[in-house]
Amino acid sequence: MPKPLESGSISSDTVPLIPMSAGATHMCALTTNGHVYMWGDNRYYQLGNGSTTQSTEPTDTTWGLVSDKVVDISCGYNHTLALTNGGHVYGWGYNGNGQVGNGTGNNQSVPIQVNGLLESCRVVSIACGVNHSMAVSDTGAVYSWGYNDYGQLGLGHQTGQTLPVLITHLDNIFICRVVCGYNHTMVLSDEGKVYMFGQCDGGQLGTGNTALQTIPVQLDNSLGRFLDIASNRATNISAAITLEGRCYVWGQCQPLIGNTRYESLHDIFAVFSAPTVTYESVVLSDLLDNPLNANMDEAFDDRNTSNFKIIVEGKPIYVHKEILRIRCQHFRSLFGNNWPEGEKEELELDQYSYEVYKSFLRYLYTGEVCVAPEDGIELLDLAESYCETHLKQKCVRLIRNGITVDNVIPVYLAAIKFTIKELEDLCFTYSLAHMTRVTQSQACKDMEPKIYKDFITKASEKGAFRH
Repeated sequence: MPKPLESGSISSDTVPLIPMSAGATHMCALTTNGHVYMWGDNRYYQLGNGSTTQSTEPTDTTWGLVSDKVVDISCGYNHTLALTNGGHVYGWGYNGNGQVGNGTGNNQSVPIQVNGLLESCRVVSIACGVNHSMAVSDTGAVYSWGYNDYGQLGLGHQTGQTLPVLITHLDNIFICRVVCGYNHTMVLSDEGKVYMFGQCDGGQLGTGNTALQTIPVQLDNSLGRFLDIASNRATNISAAITLEGRCYVWGQCQPLIGNTRYESLHDIFAVFSAPTVTYESVVLSDLLDNPLNANMDEAFDDRNTSNFKIIVEGKPIYVHKEILRIRCQHFRSLFGNNWPEGEKEELELDQYSYEVYKSFLRYLYTGEVCVAPEDGIELLDLAESYCETHLKQKCVRLIRNGITVDNVIPVYLAAIKFTIKELEDLCFTYSLAHMTRVTQSQACKDMEPKIYKDFITKASEKGAFRH
């Protein structure tokens, strides 16, 4: 019986969190040096620390790995999988359906190596559905275990498994990636072919019907060679992108309307999933990997080292003139010899809110945009006013991933104002997918008559009001 990894304390060389994964009520994050941090609910041992005490702060659950370090993580509803650089898989948490893979139906209080994966099997990809688990080996073989009432294990039957089982229906097909939806699974082969199995009540298998599939079924081969696939435990949506950059989405979502081009699969999920989610973790800034970035972040708003302060809404933000002049043309002009501001020690501004202006100044120090999506429009306006093209692009990406029924019309109007056709088209497509709720929003009712008329006319031409 493989031994569980031992619990360890927080390391002194902790680095920022990179991949993250969320369960129903627990979170898991991984650092660049292989440390796993967990927090949230723990009634089913989701945190892997041997207790059922919940944690409101990230707790190191790395367990003192010596030869291997964790390189990937995935959360199910109440269980978690971790993959090490040695190709080993560990699981813990709720195990009522065998999803931890320890050969029992008992909950697992600490991480334990998954049984049933042969010693010669080196795993390179893992994924969790709600209550099922998947792994892909470096030989292209696929293993599945856990809940199987909808055939999401791809084994040709609907019997759950407490140990990993090889999917023989994928023999002679080299699989390189696996992702899981709520109760369905997608795999991608090295030839760019997509195979799917499991629940299909919302059309998430892309078969043209709603019948569940217990064995892998290939997605329409005429769509082209696929580069990547996406699904998410919280949704019944499937998506894929081809080598040519064409994105496809299917399942419990509105169909693609119009010719809007999406830059990534994240954009697809931002528009078509409910709730709005990302299909996988978004990489966060790793400041400590770059000492210069770390020092710049520490210098921002530091009263002790600053030589200038900007006051917004009566609150000071401490900055350095030299950094602002280097990073921004607006401040190069402002602090020039011909302007009195160049001789002052402070400047009071009232064009933008405190939070947005502080986020702008932080961007000049770190290159990162740290602002809530709902404030993205105001920051976009600032970027346009200050001729900050790179910041403008970051704002557009931020806004794209934060579009909701409540803000889609304000974003749509901002896109028109700043002539961002790509964002305008995205908002229009999103509105078509949620037309009833969007047209009932106050923002839609407050639109200028001409813009409103053009919007309704375009929507009508796309069939939004057909019965």
